[in-house]
Amino acid sequence: ADGYYEYGMQECVYSTIDYSDMVYLESYSFNKDVFLQFNSTVGKYVGLTELGVMNAERLNKDPAILQQSKAQVDTFCRPNAQLSDSAVRDKA
Repeated sequence: ADGYYEYGMQECVYSTIDYSDMVYLESYSFNKDVFLQFNSTVGKYVGLTELGVMNAERLNKDPAILQQSKAQVDTFCRPNAQLSDSAVRDKA
């Protein structure tokens, strides 16, 4: 049980049928403490700890990483939401 635990999580949050309010969220945790987050509405990485601030500064300086993260709403969230929503609607 000794050791370290690090993980990342991606979420797509929306409440409208046309996905117009969709937000892509990305968070990274170390030993259950979130240290870094990305929110597509904010459009940048935000560090919540010293480690997170250091990583946020590095990631926010890279235009390619920021562009890819911002695009996740259209490339990751919407296509997957459409697939899962249509599967649920077809069963109703």
